[in-house]
Amino acid sequence: MPEQKWSITTRDGLRVSVRPAGLEDEQLLTDLFDHVSPQDLRFRFLSAVKHVSRRQIADLIGIDHRAVESYIAFAEDSAVPIATAVLACDRDRKRAEVAISVRSEFKGHGLGWELLGLMVKEAGQRGMDKIESIEDRSNYDAIELEQNMGFTAKPYPDDPTLLLLSKSLAP
Repeated sequence: MPEQKWSITTRDGLRVSVRPAGLEDEQLLTDLFDHVSPQDLRFRFLSAVKHVSRRQIADLIGIDHRAVESYIAFAEDSAVPIATAVLACDRDRKRAEVAISVRSEFKGHGLGWELLGLMVKEAGQRGMDKIESIEDRSNYDAIELEQNMGFTAKPYPDDPTLLLLSKSLAP
């Protein structure tokens, strides 16, 4: 079966190739997270993280691709990863959670917007009823982006520092 790939172009013309990440991509993802700002790592993992561990990477690119799929993005004609997105489905396969990280020097091109759009589409194609994101309340850029894409925000249960953003995918 051929490897699935997507081509996206950001609002300012950055051409990007996206594909599912596999076990062989551990070092690429390690390198990518080493080039994500400390603040963005904190937003992504919702805790202070200085370096993403091999165990965390392994969890992102695990065996069960139906439950958790990790995607890796590359600038056109480059082998250097510039972003990653994860789509994690619940046991009932009704809800999917999304998380996106962009390499620091590639922020501001609209890459997060395009990857979120791709994740919304993928969640819908997987039959999910809803896609969600858990955001630190101080992650204003991500919250605004998600709200602009039709996500609604509400307080996260039992943690006043977080918001739960969700978007219905039901027809």
